[in-house]
Amino acid sequence: MSQRAFSPLSFYCALFMLLLFTHLVYASTSSPQVQTLNTKPDIINPKLPPRTLSSSKKFEGSSDLVSLRYHMGPVLSSAPINIYLIWYGRWANSQKLLIKDFIHSISPSAVAAKPSVSDWWRTVSLYTDQTGANVSRSILIAGEYVDSAYSHGTGLTRLTIQQVIASAVKSAPFPVDHKNGIYLILTSQDVTMQDFCRAVCGFHYFTFPSMVGYTLPYAWVGNSGKQCPEVCAYPFAVPGYMGGGGPGELKPPNGDVGVDGMISVIGHELAELSSNPLVNAWYAGEDPTAPTEIGDLCEGLYGTGGGGGYIGQVMRDRKSRTFNLNGKRGRKFLVQWIWSPELKACAGPNALD
Repeated sequence: MSQRAFSPLSFYCALFMLLLFTHLVYASTSSPQVQTLNTKPDIINPKLPPRTLSSSKKFEGSSDLVSLRYHMGPVLSSAPINIYLIWYGRWANSQKLLIKDFIHSISPSAVAAKPSVSDWWRTVSLYTDQTGANVSRSILIAGEYVDSAYSHGTGLTRLTIQQVIASAVKSAPFPVDHKNGIYLILTSQDVTMQDFCRAVCGFHYFTFPSMVGYTLPYAWVGNSGKQCPEVCAYPFAVPGYMGGGGPGELKPPNGDVGVDGMISVIGHELAELSSNPLVNAWYAGEDPTAPTEIGDLCEGLYGTGGGGGYIGQVMRDRKSRTFNLNGKRGRKFLVQWIWSPELKACAGPNALD
């Protein structure tokens, strides 16, 4: 018997008749279904967690969740706090003068309009040691050392920075000041530092006797002007991805993006170094090798309403230069707020209420 060839037309005709018959049988035996539109669907609206931030506009970032504790170590309470400046690399005299004017503005003897740098440091001076002695309000530039020859190269690490300090300490008249000295290393814009721009804009620690011969509190801050101003000099420079999406970069108060950006970082590190010089005094968290300190808690906050990437309400002069603090000789600065141990919140003298 010969097999017939497959006909698509015959197949589809048979399939159509079968489907039609099945539909007619189902329609005659089932009850009609009425479909209605649900005009009141269930709305899930989970209860929001209780607000953890203070409703006060004056002290931004306040929270009962922050556990800043005293760990029984010393603070820099002896007056004055002696700052030994180490200028590493090439620095213009105008840049040096700007930074020194900021440091000189910290002491209460500095004459400046309100809100002042000295008022800002008052929050730092609230921190005490186990004897009840407060961080000193008096700060003095006790010495300067210039290394314009880049004696340790243009690429530094956290260890070679201690060699820079050792070179400065070994050179007269740079003394060893155990009791109330801070060694502040400032690197010029052509000097790279381990983790600079990627993870840090500045840091502080203490020297190792094996490298320097003594245990000395120190801080390092770099000029980010040519390397990463959008990271370490924000808001005077903004990242490219923010272009057109916000208020844009702000005008620095002294016309130098890199150094004006350094000022706030210097203030941050000096505040933390004074309240936690040997990393065993004031900090939050359980790990002393990675403490959260009084500057870290308020990073990015400069005024009332700040938070979430917004710096807060600050001031502008007639030339649209942005600032929140006044210093000596008519200087103006933009400096981040500091965590207050009394208010348990970030505080600054330029608060609006």
